[in-house]
This record gives sequence, structure tokens and C-alpha cells, in this order.
Amino acid sequence: MKLACIDVGLKRIGVAICLDGNIVVPQNAILRKNRNQAARDVKTFLKEWEIEKLIVGLPKDAESSEEMERRIKHFVSLLELDIEVAYQDEQSSSIEAKELTMGIFKHKKDGKIDSVAAKIILERWLKH
Repeated sequence: MKLACIDVGLKRIGVAICLDGNIVVPQNAILRKNRNQAARDVKTFLKEWEIEKLIVGLPKDAESSEEMERRIKHFVSLLELDIEVAYQDEQSSSIEAKELTMGIFKHKKDGKIDSVAAKIILERWLKH
């Protein structure tokens, strides 16, 4: 089953895919100008890769997790998907991504960290 994971942020959406059930590969993040453009870009990405299931990172136990959960679920509803969607706790995935990539690339706002975070979230989901 072809899987994709998104880590939804206000400025960028981290993206990772797993096409064989084992190896998770971060992709270029989707830069978010507005939610409709971002939803279109995510939908296009999922179609191009023929993704069969989408995993979405959700913050648990964060201070503003209820508000973020509402925003993320609203964003997912904009995708109007006809594939299965599952949610996975994303807690600390961005911190872990920063630590993992320390010294590998400069931490710019280009979305690389966001996509490594999506990779971590998808790997967690696969372990379940």
C-alpha cells in the first residue's frame, strides 16, 4: 500500500512517502500561501504518487493541541479525499527532526525539517 504523511504547519506542510511498507522518504515540503492553494497542492501530490492512505500528524498533549487539531482536521476536510486518512501523534517530531539533521543541512525555512518530521511521524505509524 502506498502511504503518505503530512505534517501540517501554518507556513509549510512537511511531506513523506512510503511506497513499499518499509522505507520512508521525505519529499519537498509544500509552501503554504493560503489553505486552498495548500490543499490543492497536497491533493495533486497524492494523485501523482497514487497514494492509497494518508497519515496526518496531530499534536497531542501540546498547550494549544485542541485548536491545532481543529485546524488540521479542517485542512484535511478541504482535501476532499476518497482515500483512508489516519491520524498519528506528532509530539516532538519537529524537535527530533532538528536533532537528526543537525550539521547535515542549514535549518532554513525551506521545509526540509517539516518533511523530516513527516518522515518520523510516518515511521511511528508504521511501527503500530
